[in-house]
Amino acid sequence: IDEELGGPGLDALAYAVACTEISRGCASTGVIMSAHNSLYLGPIKYFGNQEQKEKYISPFVDGIQIGCFGLSEPGNGSDAGAASTTARDEGDHWVLNGTKAWITNAHQAKSIVVFATTDKSKKHKGISAFIVPMDTPGCGLGKKEDKLGIRASSTSNVIMEECKISKENMLGD
Repeated sequence: IDEELGGPGLDALAYAVACTEISRGCASTGVIMSAHNSLYLGPIKYFGNQEQKEKYISPFVDGIQIGCFGLSEPGNGSDAGAASTTARDEGDHWVLNGTKAWITNAHQAKSIVVFATTDKSKKHKGISAFIVPMDTPGCGLGKKEDKLGIRASSTSNVIMEECKISKENMLGD
């Protein structure tokens, strides 16, 4: 993450070395860090506008707040084209409905990047990404998975039922 947003401004090689060394000491910590940095911060860094970057990256760079990423769904896995989670355009806001499965960092996350179908007629081109604060009414968590390993990293479903978010929370165009 660039220094202007509060990050260290390091390159991909430095990030890879940091992840490798942290994972060598604790695989769970490496997973938490990589899911947050690559899957949550990455889409916002590359596709977010300046306002989104300031609101959803800057407060998340020090590790006190972390984010998560919602693509996989029960029954669909990570096939984005088969996404059953929907985002309905309600004029000045979006309403999200659906369940994302196996979400790393879900119970600690303050925000999630979620993929949802906005236009079923466009098939895979009708899918958009949204930033959803986890405390948004209608956004809830399933039970924590009882995993065999990487247990320090929480994994669960994220459930959205009539979850209303601002139009400004859509990533990209």
